[in-house]
Amino acid sequence: MFHAYMLRCADNSYYTGHTDDLNRRFDQHQSGVVRDYTFERRPVELIWAEEFGTRAEASAAELRIKRWSRAKKEALIAQDWKKLSRAAMPPSERDARASASLGIVPRLRPGIRDETAPAQDQTATPIIVLVRPQLGQNIGKAARAMLNFGLTELRIVAPRDGWPNPEAGPAASGADAVLEQATIHATVADAVADCTAVFASTVRRRDIILPVVGPAEMASEIHAAQGRTAILFGPERSGLETEDVALASKIVTVPINPEFGSLNLAQAVILLAYEWSRNRALAQPTYRETEPPAPQFEVEGLVGQMDDALATSGYYFPVDRTEISRLNLRTMLTKPGWSSREVRAMRGMLRSLAKGTKR
Repeated sequence: MFHAYMLRCADNSYYTGHTDDLNRRFDQHQSGVVRDYTFERRPVELIWAEEFGTRAEASAAELRIKRWSRAKKEALIAQDWKKLSRAAMPPSERDARASASLGIVPRLRPGIRDETAPAQDQTATPIIVLVRPQLGQNIGKAARAMLNFGLTELRIVAPRDGWPNPEAGPAASGADAVLEQATIHATVADAVADCTAVFASTVRRRDIILPVVGPAEMASEIHAAQGRTAILFGPERSGLETEDVALASKIVTVPINPEFGSLNLAQAVILLAYEWSRNRALAQPTYRETEPPAPQFEVEGLVGQMDDALATSGYYFPVDRTEISRLNLRTMLTKPGWSSREVRAMRGMLRSLAKGTKR
């Protein structure tokens, strides 16, 4: 196992690191064997640590927490999830909430959408219900998966280690608002009492007769639903029990390797949340709008410049093949549908190559 950890130094500053042996590493900091930030700031105190399954996860947690403000680090140390969530808010959102609590109506600039306004399509947004989750880390990772795809309502049924769980916050990687708003329920029946449709996520065969749908069909039904909907996810070790599934309207399952049908909790959440989100207007960071095509005279300029460069270099040989070569050139250069920016870039390359030839 690996740990991310935080030390309070003698000058009251904080140091964050990760290790595969927490006790040994702390002793190294305390004794001065580690000649880093803590060396001149001893004695140190271990004030927070969290266990991770891999070094990469521990390292990622270390780097994330290092960038946090002092207020956010102290909220983590105190396990004050409301304060941690508030510290994670952008200043503009913090100010807006403070104004709202004083009865001040914020004035929005033209074109700025009021993020504090209630959702317009709440019935089409499913509730994620985690049934008897075992690890706080997995609850945090599930919250992160939810927020990635625009889901914010989390209900937790009888969490094994109680709630709030100190391991959930760091694992959520900034999805603190989902954890802050999560509600705790004693039974699955309580958690879905206000829902008109409930989908039980499971790949195990059950001694119960229920319609079985895939993720795409589930998403379509949720978007068309008239009331609230929920998706149930079972405990990490065993999944949903038959009694839990019996409270559902339908079973939702994914095509999976029959020899190995084990998904962890966050993976299961992200699969179904992604399918639901496909009909939503979420951002696609890698998507780039198509640039308008360049006007014909710009393309003609590129063709002419390329023709001149090739003629100067002696490319057109033998002479009786010149015209067919020029036709092939024109076809190749007009086929891509260049944008103006791309034409300018190509012509700049050609000018550079021509200068190189002259030198």
